[in-house]
Amino acid sequence: MVGANDVVNPAAKTSPGAPIYGMPILNADEARQIIFMKRSMRPGFAGIETSALRGETSLLFGDAKDTMSKLLKRRQGPLTRGRHTFRAF
Repeated sequence: MVGANDVVNPAAKTSPGAPIYGMPILNADEARQIIFMKRSMRPGFAGIETSALRGETSLLFGDAKDTMSKLLKRRQGPLTRGRHTFRAF
C-alpha cells in the first residue's frame, strides 16, 4: 500500500466511533501479507492508527516515488513473510 492509511483501515468497518466509520475501504486486512510504504509512523488524515499495520505487515520507509523507483530497479525476488522493517535505500 502506498499512501493509503485511511483507505485500508479496518476501523471503517468495525469501529462505530471512528471518524472514518462507514467509509468505503480497500480490504487490505484480508491479504496474506501487506507491505506499507510510509514516510513515517504518523497516522493518516483522519488521525487514527491503522490497525492493518499489525500482524503479517512489513513497513518500507521513504519517499514513495523515489523508493518505489529504486525498489523496482533492485528487485531480486519475493520478500519474506513476517514483520520486517525495510529502510529506504
